[in-house]
Amino acid sequence: MSEVSLREITRETVVAICDLEVAPDQTEFVASNARSIAEAHFQPKAWIRAVYAGEEPVGFVMLYDDADAGRYFLWRFMIAATHQGNGYGKVALDLLVDYVRSRPNATDLRCSYVPGDAGPGGFYAKYGFAETGEVVHGENVISLAL
Repeated sequence: MSEVSLREITRETVVAICDLEVAPDQTEFVASNARSIAEAHFQPKAWIRAVYAGEEPVGFVMLYDDADAGRYFLWRFMIAATHQGNGYGKVALDLLVDYVRSRPNATDLRCSYVPGDAGPGGFYAKYGFAETGEVVHGENVISLAL
């Protein structure tokens, strides 16, 4: 497996990141990278990175990063359909968790997901996220203790 890294998105790489897509049966579970990047532009607490395997972009991550309140929420996470099943998602999430652990007052990382057969619920459960019992906007809220 190529080395996985999280990298800043630049003017030179933004189109390649926006072109990454999940499988057709997964589109209802995550917004497009273009929409996420646009939203991040207007949310000062958004932290976005491209996921790379070697020198190839393979995914995208967006974190709500509120160090003052100690609130960290995995807002968007995707690995492109053509790169799923290679372990990139787990390694990228390891890197994100390491980043969050380095932030002030970080005790947990929260996330939410739309339940469904092709959704990410199983991936998050296998990683160690636990259901909180909360449902917000039809999405199950999960938490990973740090």
